[in-house]
Amino acid sequence: MDDDRPDVLLTGLLFYDLVLTGLGKPPTPGEEIWTAGMGCGPGGIANLAVATARFGLRTSLATVFGDDFYGEYCRDVLCDQEDIDLSLSRTADGWPTPVTVSLAADHDRALVTHGQEPPYSQDALMGDPPEARTALVHIEAEPREWIAKAAANGTHVYADVGWDPTQEWSRDLLDQLALCHAFLPNETEAMAYTRTDSAVAALGTLAELVPVAVVTRGGDGAVAVDQTTGEYAEVPALDVDVLDATGAGDVFGASFVTASLGGWPLAERLRFAVLAAGLSVQHHGGALAAPGWYGVDRWWRSLTDPGLKKTYGFLADRLPADVGPPVHHAPVTPPARHH
Repeated sequence: MDDDRPDVLLTGLLFYDLVLTGLGKPPTPGEEIWTAGMGCGPGGIANLAVATARFGLRTSLATVFGDDFYGEYCRDVLCDQEDIDLSLSRTADGWPTPVTVSLAADHDRALVTHGQEPPYSQDALMGDPPEARTALVHIEAEPREWIAKAAANGTHVYADVGWDPTQEWSRDLLDQLALCHAFLPNETEAMAYTRTDSAVAALGTLAELVPVAVVTRGGDGAVAVDQTTGEYAEVPALDVDVLDATGAGDVFGASFVTASLGGWPLAERLRFAVLAAGLSVQHHGGALAAPGWYGVDRWWRSLTDPGLKKTYGFLADRLPADVGPPVHHAPVTPPARHH
């Protein structure tokens, strides 16, 4: 009976992203800077949708597309190229698809976005959500009704959270973790919401609120506790050159869900998520930087470092026999060199 369920249920705001790289420094008012690189593609919730779909997960996305060039382009990429189920999504007449310009400089980025509130809320798009194996959600101060419905359906809810611009970090938000199977904040968010002073201390507090707690630590990797198996794991990040960090957290979450659905041990789940996120930051953009099985397989086959070969030896048994065709990365200038 489970075979027809989506593996992952997603909803959120979609963007058309234009990413400019190689700036050296951000522009100042009145200044024009010429940049060496540019990429474009779907962003926002599309980051998660593409990342999960490229790992072969049946992905159902509820979002809103504008009836403009950007909306049509994003719909074509997600549906036709990435095989994502858009039956819960809608196209809104006269509503512009949000467009974000990302200026990437000094391992960080500044964003400028054009857009308006979508005409349909997440709850309106989802209605009574279909039964799904998992849902990846972004929890906010105002609880979404559909998340409680999904949890009641038996869907395992994996949640993350964003920066609180008020910097009040209200602990009320953590009440929503009662609906969640897993919570994956970064260390800044985790420490702020738990009023702790280290990622490990924050993890200890969160582990009392949710079965699986993960705290991501950027260049320091990630730590996690799984109460359902009694496992604790701490893994380092990969040493990679960062071209564009957009969507790396989404790739981490998608990879962790993929490995969790496979029933992998916690340390393998974390290492796999850290690896996939590390591979994604070496390409432009959010959604289309996701490596999928193809990208992970290529990395594994090209690996010469004996330490990494041993650490990631579990991939030999985890990689599927068919890793799929080469993934489509974002259209970029100058064109990417194929090795």
